[in-house]
Amino acid sequence: MTQTGATSRAKTGGTLFILSAPSGAGKTSLVKALLKEIAGIAVSISHTTRAQRPGERDGVDYHFVTLEGFKHLLDTGAFLESAQVFDNYYGTSAAAVLHQLASGQDVILEIDWQGAEQVRQRFEGAVSIFILPPSKVALRERLTQRGQDDEQVIDRRMHDAEAEISHFAEFDYIVVNDRFELALAELQAIVTACRLRIRQQAPALASLTAELQARIG
Repeated sequence: MTQTGATSRAKTGGTLFILSAPSGAGKTSLVKALLKEIAGIAVSISHTTRAQRPGERDGVDYHFVTLEGFKHLLDTGAFLESAQVFDNYYGTSAAAVLHQLASGQDVILEIDWQGAEQVRQRFEGAVSIFILPPSKVALRERLTQRGQDDEQVIDRRMHDAEAEISHFAEFDYIVVNDRFELALAELQAIVTACRLRIRQQAPALASLTAELQARIG
């Protein structure tokens, strides 16, 4: 598909988008589809202590590190945010995100509500989006259909989903992933609207606005 060209106008800095959702809500699938539709946006690659799964590539899907390595990065203040999810740790490199934003690229963070809270405290301009499933029944069905977990793990994920969803009101936008194409269109609309804000466009449009406001004669 052709990526949205109108949203690739030069900017002085990118926008940081936070996407959170309970496991099984479809966040990762939506983000992958969004990247195919819109240019100038990328997903931050997190560090994690969890085991590398078949088909995953280090430095592409995640930066896979040992627990000792993760703790060292944490102690040296390398992470913009970090959290423990189940028995594993995840963290976002502050230096990598700042570099991407400074280059004018928009950045997506796929993190939980704890990480979202940490980022909002450090980035006043961050835009946060929460992805909701259409129902508990649909959420359990999606977790079951993935075929990755047994019933005990699914029960645990459902319990954690309730805790995660309880924080939805802390976010700027809510998208219900019932019909995938509609949810994707709503995500695109949010990104496009944020890119059309005056603070994002003013530097690139300075010469045009000056010309339009100049007196004739």
